[in-house]
Amino acid sequence: MKFVAIARWTLSVAVAFSVGCSSLQQNIQALTVRTTGENTPLNRSAEQLRADTQAHLQAADEIRQRVVSVEGQRTIENTLTPANEMWLHLDSAYQETGLLANVHPDEEVRTAAEEGEQLAVQRMTELSLDRELYEAYQAVDVSGADPGTQFMVFKMLRDFRRSGVDKDDAARARIKTLNAELVELSQQFGRTIREDVREIELDSVAELAGLPADWIAAHAPDENGKIHINTDYPDYIPFITFSRNGPARKALYLEFKDRGYPDNMEVLSALIAKRYELARILGYDHWADYITADKMMGSAANAAEFIDKVSAVAGPPAQRDYAVLLERKRRVAPAATKVADWEKTYYAEAVKSEQYQFDSKTVRPYFEFSRVQQGLFDLTSQMFGIEYRQVTGLNLWHQDVTAWDVYEGDQRLGRFYLDLHPRPNKYKHAACFGYRAGIEGRQLPQSVLVCNFPNPRESDGPALMVHDQVETFFHEFGHLLHAIFAGHRPWVSNSGINTEWDFVEAPSQMLEEWVWNVETLQVFAKHYETNEPIPAEMVQRMRGASDFGKGLDTAHQMFYAAISLNIYNLDPAALDTTATLMEMQDKYSPFDYVEGTHFQCNFGHLDGYSAIYYTYMWSKVIAKDLFSKFEENGLLDAETSMHYRRSILDPGGSKKAAELIRNFLGRDYTFDAFETWLSKG
Repeated sequence: MKFVAIARWTLSVAVAFSVGCSSLQQNIQALTVRTTGENTPLNRSAEQLRADTQAHLQAADEIRQRVVSVEGQRTIENTLTPANEMWLHLDSAYQETGLLANVHPDEEVRTAAEEGEQLAVQRMTELSLDRELYEAYQAVDVSGADPGTQFMVFKMLRDFRRSGVDKDDAARARIKTLNAELVELSQQFGRTIREDVREIELDSVAELAGLPADWIAAHAPDENGKIHINTDYPDYIPFITFSRNGPARKALYLEFKDRGYPDNMEVLSALIAKRYELARILGYDHWADYITADKMMGSAANAAEFIDKVSAVAGPPAQRDYAVLLERKRRVAPAATKVADWEKTYYAEAVKSEQYQFDSKTVRPYFEFSRVQQGLFDLTSQMFGIEYRQVTGLNLWHQDVTAWDVYEGDQRLGRFYLDLHPRPNKYKHAACFGYRAGIEGRQLPQSVLVCNFPNPRESDGPALMVHDQVETFFHEFGHLLHAIFAGHRPWVSNSGINTEWDFVEAPSQMLEEWVWNVETLQVFAKHYETNEPIPAEMVQRMRGASDFGKGLDTAHQMFYAAISLNIYNLDPAALDTTATLMEMQDKYSPFDYVEGTHFQCNFGHLDGYSAIYYTYMWSKVIAKDLFSKFEENGLLDAETSMHYRRSILDPGGSKKAAELIRNFLGRDYTFDAFETWLSKG
């Protein structure tokens, strides 16, 4: 499962918090230098972070006052341009704090970041409900402006109305309160997941049979002879995939699926209830209709129809795959009638090994972490005509974080930071976080990749990755490149990945295709001992094995999409999230609900994506269609790659997603490529 956390610029997020700050003008001036300078100090004390956040907000307040005080005819120059600077300050405050709350090793800084994020969103909410500001935008005649400016104003006015700017005073006051409460609940939900690391104990190394030798070596018994396996991904994924110890696999699965329970049960219920109330105030039947209205999907009804359409296509291959898993299980349990959710990964790996002659462990020696990173750099440099240069001497938040500038010839396009290895109290999944919105002529884009891959610094031997982690690396790097390439627009709301949210995953999902191709894999997938490239026949077996199970995976993903949609598309007064989870799993997934688990408490997308988890599959449909061009012309075809970059990535949010796709494909997107891929087995 891939997840992206992008600090998406919006008018309808908020929170309440205030701090004191002295010498505000000095802080604003210093902040401007740091914002536009070469060496942004991402690592700051809690005190400095609070001061910087307050300076951003003070600057935004001062600009807002200038904008609404304009006399005479309103123009782009006296209204839209300064307002853009106002939003830029708010965006910077929001992105800085959102990142550091998830990655900084110091608890005091994380706390200050959460407080600052609340404050930034509070101010965004206030401005989204600001009628004077709304009327200022309305008064600007952009009929003769360029299409990007016209589209920006269209989106701004739409988002003002979606935020509730046209509601009465009482409604707007309640909207502000709800938004403040929602941000605090969101932070609490994520914090609980981040901090709830559970484990099981085993009594001997013999209980680790089936796992890779280097993984076993990294899990030596403690002084009491106990072996500890935790629920973080570097432990969980290999164990649930390779361990021959069925009871231990189940025990770890139960702990993994219960992270965040019971604390997040109440938090999730409050999130759902408050979002429902907010949607009703804003004139929608429920939150699912509100959150889909400005997406490509358009409505909750369309999302439900899409989920059922994909489920119908996935049904036959899923049933076929499930029968194979069950047959394999019956070799050790002849009376078995079902494959449990906690068994599916293990038996799928067994089937791939036995029927497709592919063992996931055999490819790990070809995916040493540093070579994978360099290979990703090499491939994307060749595709998009860019160069990566490491930046040293920066004050970053952890010793494992690295900084890189992206160049096209002599032109610097932006900067990114890589925080790729696990540590306590760090974000647990894989995500691209925004840090600076790129504005043409003002500042370059900056983004941060946050993942949890094996750490060479802490490994006794080579830091070897499984292929799924390589795929994740490419996926998230796709988001990062999108943000860098698209970060050269004049308006904040058009810059970076500010396109429709249910299109955001498509470019990243398409880049995953490069880790399944022999030609591209052999650029970097070389044995850490012999330096021999990964054999072509091994890649073919890996591809064949990957076709097995995709029906099951797609069906199970529709369960995730259905639970996401169906806890937000009704009045939550009588909602039982566990009962709904069980109902949706029974309807959409081939695997039964496991009694006593509370997956909803650690399914972070139920907060971040709320009702629109369908986005991942919707984007995959589009990604498969986009990839058809590369299949025709070659994955390393320079002309196709640059046409893709210029048509899809560079425009960012300056055009509608459907127009971007049409510009690249020469036609509207279709379901055909996805259906062909899914049906192939």
